[in-house]
Amino acid sequence: MDAKASYVAHLLACYQRLPGTLGRILRDDRRTARALHDRHIDLELVQQAFDLAIARRTSGSKQPLPPIRTLRYFLPLVEEILASPPDPGYLRYLQLRLRGGGGHRSV
Repeated sequence: MDAKASYVAHLLACYQRLPGTLGRILRDDRRTARALHDRHIDLELVQQAFDLAIARRTSGSKQPLPPIRTLRYFLPLVEEILASPPDPGYLRYLQLRLRGGGGHRSV
């Protein structure tokens, strides 16, 4: 398996395990994952986008939210992190909170 195929497979497997997603991979998700690889977006940065999105979706919402239907949902967060990286301490806090409470697995 080449580096791109490995990146895409790993990213999609992590995406598929996220809470709030449909749990299946669509053709567009594969295209999105390949595009992230082509842009040299580090898997850790994508994981940060996953963490931020899940934290934001689960904080304060009393009503169930519709499922995340596509990997594209996370692209604005990838751009947000690229433009203004969050404090590393806050990211560690989110990781501990999400994974400590039965959250998703990291990339």
